[in-house]
Amino acid sequence: MLSAVRSAVDGGELAVAVPERVVVERPGPGGVGEWASNVALRLAREAGRPPREVAEVLRSRLAAEPGVAGVEVTGPGFLNVTLAGDSVGALVARIGDEGEAYGWGDALREAGPVAVPDGSELRARVVAEAAGRLVRAQGGSVRGGGAAPVPAGAGRDEAVLGADGSRWALLHPAPHDLPHGVEVLEQRARNPLFRVRYAHARARALVGNGAALGLVPEAGPVPEAGARVLAGLLGEQPAVLAAAARKGAPDRLARRLVTLADAFFDFHDACDVLPRGGEKPGAAHRARLALAEAAGTVLAGGLSLLGISAPDHL
Repeated sequence: MLSAVRSAVDGGELAVAVPERVVVERPGPGGVGEWASNVALRLAREAGRPPREVAEVLRSRLAAEPGVAGVEVTGPGFLNVTLAGDSVGALVARIGDEGEAYGWGDALREAGPVAVPDGSELRARVVAEAAGRLVRAQGGSVRGGGAAPVPAGAGRDEAVLGADGSRWALLHPAPHDLPHGVEVLEQRARNPLFRVRYAHARARALVGNGAALGLVPEAGPVPEAGARVLAGLLGEQPAVLAAAARKGAPDRLARRLVTLADAFFDFHDACDVLPRGGEKPGAAHRARLALAEAAGTVLAGGLSLLGISAPDHL
């Protein structure tokens, strides 16, 4: 949805500021399809045009998006989207093709330099470095002098936390919050860095165990509800990266990786990715395995942009 808005703005069809996020939810009474959004109503006043006219502009852009089977405009200007039958498979195939560079693009190629925090304080330097990676991954450039508050934290000691732990402790909190402490060392679920890296390691282990069973990941339909949620988050990753780059805010990416990891575990726990006991491997297992592999790839790519390693084993 955000991609459609940005495309319409870049193409000169809409004169509005691209929002950071839009709400997409199940259609209400009178709606059709699988998902609906009121983004056209939100943008109409700024665009100086009727909501339905704005919706028609976005409808044509949305209809061209991969995995979208159809788009209808209902009511005063609601956009109703029907996904292609194998939209999950198409997304997984795309992630497989692009690898850890999935979500990179040229969203900032024509924009001016993005302001990032500068200064000699450690946290500002770490944030600026990660923000620079994000911006360059979107074809942009950076300049120092950003106004975002980046408070220092007590006891930031790489010898204690390690390089990865130190970076996460400084990058994950919002700019106005203090950095994390030694909790980033805990190998347990309440440590968000552990959850993200463990989700990646678990995805890699599934692929390895599948190979031992002669099971090769193959993009295809995955109808389980947990798979839809996970795929939805994976599909949003390009917009998440672009928004984080525009704001010079790697903390947004860090927190999204935690959300993605939690969705991976929900999917993993809700269905059998690999066959159990004497169950014969089938197309459903290959498709689930491909989705798990895609999640691991996106997690690894996100950690890499933050300058944090993604080990295969923890």
